[in-house]
Amino acid sequence: MKIIAIGRNYAAHIEELNNERPDEPVVFMKPETAVIKKGAPFYHPEYSKDIHHEVELILKINKEGKYIQKEFAHTYFDEIGLGIDFTARDLQKKCKEKGLPWEIAKAFNGSAPVGDFLPASQFGDFGDINFHLDVNGQTRQKGNTSLLLFDFATILAYVSQFFMLKKGDLIFTGTPSGVGKVSIGDHLEGYLEGKKVLNVEVK
Repeated sequence: MKIIAIGRNYAAHIEELNNERPDEPVVFMKPETAVIKKGAPFYHPEYSKDIHHEVELILKINKEGKYIQKEFAHTYFDEIGLGIDFTARDLQKKCKEKGLPWEIAKAFNGSAPVGDFLPASQFGDFGDINFHLDVNGQTRQKGNTSLLLFDFATILAYVSQFFMLKKGDLIFTGTPSGVGKVSIGDHLEGYLEGKKVLNVEVK
């Protein structure tokens, strides 16, 4: 199982971090060791003082595919869920300043909590899915897929040119604005169309 993640896929998030708007999907990967299964805590690493939450919709791949055509992309995932792309912003900044890769800021152990998945068939329109993240009972991030720069079909068509997708792979589709620092003791809850599917304690 591999995790393929898309960065800079919501305009408001690009603006809040003063990043350049991409012409193509920005792709990075996380290893399987980044996954935190449902209900397990996130242990704040000592090597970062600025871990940010980035809530994202996740597509779970259900069959092998490469060079997927957009019109068939919807047949390559059968579940949609929520996850968090924890990012060590301070490490990322250092790496960017030196022009270095920033896997240590994105792909570290436990950096990808994953919640429950819902059948893709229950979503009437992939271009109108609502989700949000609460931190300590207050909503921090809200997103809707109508605001994606690159929709699900575009993402799958693009990444499958470079990486063969296999059953069980996870595609993180990008985070909306509102990212922010987490601290030990924080309680993160993610909601997909009003249903709580993600629950993470920071320890």
